[in-house]
Amino acid sequence: MLVKDKIAEALKTALAPDHLEVIDESELHRGHAGYPEGGQSHFRVIIRSNALDGLSRIARHRAVHSAIGARLIGQIHALAIEVRSD
Repeated sequence: MLVKDKIAEALKTALAPDHLEVIDESELHRGHAGYPEGGQSHFRVIIRSNALDGLSRIARHRAVHSAIGARLIGQIHALAIEVRSD
């Protein structure tokens, strides 16, 4: 299973989002630090979930990291998180 799919599965299970996009941006970072051959290292998550409503920006990011889990977070180099409220 691709890392992108593992991230999506973990977020769906933990946060039941109304909207979720997990975008593998690894190719944009080819040649930069943290880019392993084959990619699957740099991701962008765009999420809207009632579970994140009312939380501060830091608390939202912590919730996303917690939902993904330390083991999976440890496999990636970069994670950009966009939490939508509309």
